[in-house]
Amino acid sequence: MAPSVLQRCLRILSLALVLVVPAGLTGGCVYRLDVQQGNLLEQKDIEAIQPGMTRNQVRFLLGTPIAADSFRADRWDYMYYLKPGKSRKTTQRWIIVWFDGDTVREVNRDVPVEKDGRQQG
Repeated sequence: MAPSVLQRCLRILSLALVLVVPAGLTGGCVYRLDVQQGNLLEQKDIEAIQPGMTRNQVRFLLGTPIAADSFRADRWDYMYYLKPGKSRKTTQRWIIVWFDGDTVREVNRDVPVEKDGRQQG
């Protein structure tokens, strides 16, 4: 005796569910990497930078600047960006160190950063 149309439809539907449900469940288990860029800027190291320090002292505390402009030898930019894979919250820091010759003149701590990465203001 041949299966009825209703039985065939139920068989196809159950087969589709057996194939689709596991695929949907495993699709939500995607591993997302943490994205970290720039220099890791510890607050204690940032606070240690004071006017009168030399370039070598700043480099020892904060590392090599991420952006040293050849047209502006008096400015070093330190940037840090972290986006944890499972979180939507990002951490961004931007520090600008200004020099007079070989010594620190001024430090701009926690410069505001717009969403597209430019300096506000």
